[in-house]
Amino acid sequence: MKAISYARYGGPEVLEYGDVDDPKVGPDTVLVRVRAASVNPVDWKARQGHLDAILPTVFPVVPGWDVAGVVVRSGPAVPEFAAGDEVIGYVRQDVLSGGTFAEYVAAPVRTLAPKPRGLTFEQAAGIPLAGLTAYQVLHRVLGVRRGETVLVHAAAGGVGSVAVQLAAHLGARVIGTASGRNHDFVRGLGAEPLSYGEGLAERVRGLAPEGVDAVFDTVGGDTLKTSANLLVPEGRLASIIDPGVVEYGGHYWFVRPDPQDLRKLSELADQGVLAIHVEETFPLERAADAHRRSEEGHVRGKIVVRVPE
Repeated sequence: MKAISYARYGGPEVLEYGDVDDPKVGPDTVLVRVRAASVNPVDWKARQGHLDAILPTVFPVVPGWDVAGVVVRSGPAVPEFAAGDEVIGYVRQDVLSGGTFAEYVAAPVRTLAPKPRGLTFEQAAGIPLAGLTAYQVLHRVLGVRRGETVLVHAAAGGVGSVAVQLAAHLGARVIGTASGRNHDFVRGLGAEPLSYGEGLAERVRGLAPEGVDAVFDTVGGDTLKTSANLLVPEGRLASIIDPGVVEYGGHYWFVRPDPQDLRKLSELADQGVLAIHVEETFPLERAADAHRRSEEGHVRGKIVVRVPE
């Protein structure tokens, strides 16, 4: 099959388009014909070798954990899906090797859920990792409730844009940091936009003089420190980027595959609660350019790789 792969760690130049072995379908896996796969920062961080300490790597590596596609066949222990079903998945496995930037991927059944009917494959591919991250942090870590004020950093990005929508759906007042060019976009998602950078604390206090009930951090560093000082006495703090959050009494979260959570996100998309903005789409053979675009940062929503039928 055709795929993007890399045989060594490095920059985008190590990504090559060509033939790789077809994936094997085990008892608990589903063979999915990939229609689209979205790019996440973890993809190029893995390509650079930053996950080597926590995940065994088997070269050549096909990158990508997000997928939207069509089931070709299921393993003998998988009654949940049948050929022709449209699915989405956060296909993170225990070994870094067979990813989603390919014509086919063998996805463990625990990573899949039905695709939202109302979204294109490109839009749906943007849900899994970003959506699960936002959903799990808001529900499991921060426990956001109606009437609370939530500060979401990088609110125009892949995770942040979903977090804003989900927090607003929970009945929270949402304040979102973003660059000036993205303020209208963030406002349309349901948040009150603020510029990040110097003076952030004063700007947040201007909107929430008593402080905020919860902070969803996607930036880390000085922004995390500032955020900790903006919390009300019983406020909660979570970061998906900086483990140092625990020093401020907060929680660090690394997203995990969960088919029930993913199914809920699919339902919210079909209900019109959750929308996915795709900033740019690249064909599979130009996945290296998709990685470069993601590494530049300041992406509004998602970057997606399209796989031809």
